Amino acid sequence: MLKFFRKIRYDLLSEGQTGKYLKYAIGEILLVVIGILIALQINNWNQIKKDDKVLREYLGKIKAHTQEDMRMLDSLTKYRKNIGDLCKKARTVILDKKEDENLLLLMGCGSAFMDFHFKPNTDGYEALKNSSYFGKINNTNLDSLLIRYHRLVDDISQNEESYNGYLKGQENYLSSQFDKSLVLATAFLPPDSLSLRATPQSEYYEDFKVYTSSASYRNVINLAAFQFDWMIDLYGQLDEVGENVIKEIDLYDN
Repeated sequence: MLKFFRKIRYDLLSEGQTGKYLKYAIGEILLVVIGILIALQINNWNQIKKDDKVLREYLGKIKAHTQEDMRMLDSLTKYRKNIGDLCKKARTVILDKKEDENLLLLMGCGSAFMDFHFKPNTDGYEALKNSSYFGKINNTNLDSLLIRYHRLVDDISQNEESYNGYLKGQENYLSSQFDKSLVLATAFLPPDSLSLRATPQSEYYEDFKVYTSSASYRNVINLAAFQFDWMIDLYGQLDEVGENVIKEIDLYDN
């Protein structure tokens, strides 16, 4: 091809057609420039497609992790609500001084001592944030939603750490003051099994009655009665933002 163009230029010069030669040379230069521009544009399109594919992979991971988080939030919400409702009833029983006839309810509130944490999967978000592709969503609606999402995650973490830290302190105190063998047996062994033991059934319940009347046990009941509502509200806020994150990511796929 180059020989062909070179021959045309040579023929024009040898025939003394300088004007035509210049026009031809300019045209040839333009063709070369246009060819280069087309090649660059094609290369740019290919790079855009490649970048778009990689970004979609990052967003796909964030979407999957957000869906995992939302399933965990649903389980935690149900747990917190069930235990919180029990603790509210127990708080009313304590205020009405009807503990003796509601010992089983007070025993059930022992679930408030279970240490639960919301553990979100942030791997996808952290991977995107630490990559060169994060700039592609910078200052977008998705960027704002992800920032809000992870701020709520931090709020939940602080709230749970506060509750679980207090819980640990009260539990340690109770462990230092009570022999919990009978209490734990009452909580976890079926009644039929307890009836086969040498210890009378009444002794199990009397031990649990003393245990549930302690200030530390009741402090946890009172704290769970109102703080679980706060936690559930935070879970609900995060779930709502998570739904919006997923919807926004879906827009990138359309």
